[in-house]
Amino acid sequence: MTRVKRSVNARKKRRAVLEQTKGFRGEAHSNYKRAKEALLKADAYAYRDRRNRKRDFRRLWITRINAAARINGMSYSQFMHGMKLAGLELDRKVLADIAVRDAETFRRFAEVAREASAA
Repeated sequence: MTRVKRSVNARKKRRAVLEQTKGFRGEAHSNYKRAKEALLKADAYAYRDRRNRKRDFRRLWITRINAAARINGMSYSQFMHGMKLAGLELDRKVLADIAVRDAETFRRFAEVAREASAA
């Protein structure tokens, strides 16, 4: 079997890792071994936090909807239950945006939800 010279591929791989770790602290942006370890950790955090971001935003939207609902004399759960009974299928992202930007429209939604849950 013939001998394979790895210098070109190895250098290419190392350069790619060092380019990805540009801006990291300490040796993690210049020393290949440290950079490779830091990149593995960074990728693990990125994977985890892509999922956590969805969680965090949902919590934020629920908090905003709850605050707006309480201004209109309802709790979050009463409001969402009334919306479901009224047949209004708006997701939490849109409802939170309406709650922040347009209080009058949210007030009308709260009235509709209140009437639907009372009936």
